[in-house]
Amino acid sequence: MFKYLREDLKTIKKQDPAIKSTPEGFLYPCIYSLLFYRISNKLYNHNFYFLARLISQFSRSLTGIEIHPGAKIGRRLFIDHGMGVVIGETAIVGEDVVIYHGVTLGGTGHHSGKRHPTIGNNVIIGCGAKILGPITVGDNSKIGANSVVVKPIPSNSTAVGIPATVIRTYDPQFKTIEVI
Repeated sequence: MFKYLREDLKTIKKQDPAIKSTPEGFLYPCIYSLLFYRISNKLYNHNFYFLARLISQFSRSLTGIEIHPGAKIGRRLFIDHGMGVVIGETAIVGEDVVIYHGVTLGGTGHHSGKRHPTIGNNVIIGCGAKILGPITVGDNSKIGANSVVVKPIPSNSTAVGIPATVIRTYDPQFKTIEVI
């Protein structure tokens, strides 16, 4: 648990240029929401659903960030100015993801099974964005602020708008950018 805490503090310091020292990381709600998430996720995975949800709801009231204990969260997630972030039960978030305030990784109805998005590694999700349904946002992609994503986004892309459309892609093999 302390290994993750140290890693999370380093991530906060790396991602936010306003932070001047590692102890300042303890002032970020992200650190507490991830700590409570890890505890509630362990409980959830051992079928202590009520206790897991109780802890996640306490965390939500404390931090303004709601992470369902059933979600799968990768390492080094950074939630900047996290108020209003919602991550649903079947959401999967990769490693080194940055999420800004007001983001929803939500479902589109009362379906069973996988209902929430899968977010790849090294993805940046702008403030207010809504990513809805069992879709995938590929690695190294960027989602613009206030975009509503309801279709899959390929890797190495930037998507904006309502509904979100891909406006550019980057091909790392050929080091080219295609503006669409």
